[in-house]
Amino acid sequence: MKKIEAVIRPHKLNDVREALQEVGISGMTVSEVKGFGRQKGHTEVYRGSEYSIDFLPKVKLEVVVPDKLVETAISTIVQAAKTGSVGDGKIFVLAVDEVIRVRTEEVGEGAL
Repeated sequence: MKKIEAVIRPHKLNDVREALQEVGISGMTVSEVKGFGRQKGHTEVYRGSEYSIDFLPKVKLEVVVPDKLVETAISTIVQAAKTGSVGDGKIFVLAVDEVIRVRTEEVGEGAL
């Protein structure tokens, strides 16, 4: 099993969620986060004063999938989240040793 963490633009969240559901991936965790990469923030003007925003709002999506669905999940996220501009996000793939469903104590892929 793998845990896929995707940091994407907030307005693309619904597109990504719907696309993942279409390929059979429904369970996910979503967090509002802030960060920057190559985008490096930007400056804005408020009431005549210029100020910089170093950390941009992003959404972090976490989903754990069986090994057979990893490539499908990654390509689905990329296609749904991509705008073609700097700041589209990143995807991280991590190994998951074990999953336990608390309610039933199921273990492994059955707990997903």
